Amino acid sequence: MQATGALVLVVLVATLVGGWSSFGHRAAGARRARMEKSSQWQKGHFENPQPLWNDAWGMLDGMFHVDPNTSPSQPLPTVTGAPPKSPPATGLRVTWLGHSTLLVEIDGYRILTDPMFSARSSPLGWIGPRRWYPPPIPLEAIGPVDAVLLSHDHYDHLDRATISAMKGWNTIFLAPLGVGAHLAYWGVPESRIIDVDWWDRVRVRGLEIVCTPARHASGRQLFDKDATLWAGYALVGPKHRAYYSGDTGLFPAMREIGEKLGPFDLTMIEVGQYNRAWPDWHIGPEQAVRAHELLRGRVLLPIHWGLLTLAFHGWTEPIERAAVAAKQAGVMILTPRPGQPVEPDAPPSPERWWPEVPWKSGAEDPIVSTKMDPGGAR
Repeated sequence: MQATGALVLVVLVATLVGGWSSFGHRAAGARRARMEKSSQWQKGHFENPQPLWNDAWGMLDGMFHVDPNTSPSQPLPTVTGAPPKSPPATGLRVTWLGHSTLLVEIDGYRILTDPMFSARSSPLGWIGPRRWYPPPIPLEAIGPVDAVLLSHDHYDHLDRATISAMKGWNTIFLAPLGVGAHLAYWGVPESRIIDVDWWDRVRVRGLEIVCTPARHASGRQLFDKDATLWAGYALVGPKHRAYYSGDTGLFPAMREIGEKLGPFDLTMIEVGQYNRAWPDWHIGPEQAVRAHELLRGRVLLPIHWGLLTLAFHGWTEPIERAAVAAKQAGVMILTPRPGQPVEPDAPPSPERWWPEVPWKSGAEDPIVSTKMDPGGAR
């Protein structure tokens, strides 16, 4: 018994030491003071206007009903290499690199969202969700970017190794309140970090970037739940507008975002990693299409799928359901391979590059966010 206890202690200590740097750092000083002035800051942490609902029994039940196809059985057909050297002919181009990492080229500016180039989404290199394929474009081949947008501090969106590799880049890092403390701890110069609250506007040369509300959560270890803010972003260029959701459930202010900052030529909205037991954390495919409509979007690019196993559903289910919902709503949807550059103003012919595997429809397994106004956001 003593030997078992000692082994457990050794494992815990090794985990703590190995993950210490990846856990990040708490905000202090002026950064902390600004956080506490935010209208989202309540009783020592950030809160959503519409609280997240969780079904504990449903979560437990889900563990016993995991889809047999949560990850691919064969290598995926990615498009590899460096991004195009010439600017997009239409002025707007996006390259989805899997999950929520996107290279957005808009009106002469280059933006990178939630860069995650590590092998695992985890504070440790030997355990945690493993990516299904290497980055289609290596980090060193991305080229200069004007800004890096970070939506929140969960490991599949804020990766320490990637940020550390970028700390010397001549770029601006936009981070929701509190997240900038992690970046500074990992070596990003404070002069390149801009902390943003919901509705803050930042101008990067001629591109306006607006931090938009989202409905989610944050935390990188047991004792920092919701200690930092979460957000989405609107890119307002001279000729085009694009929206990036980050992680979010459906929430009423999406209509307000569309009214204030839309219409959007492109919306990049998460569709994967959902469950009926936690419908407010991730929006789900059908509600992603509804959000696109509320945002006054023209072309929808489904994201947050196709790279990691983070939920119990089949790996192709998010895109299958999103495609069905988009067709029913008359919404134009992009389905590029990971690494394939696409221009929403000159979209490629639809291509089904993923295999046929069984999946549950929205009618069979609906994701319905709570605390919604039936006359407003639904």
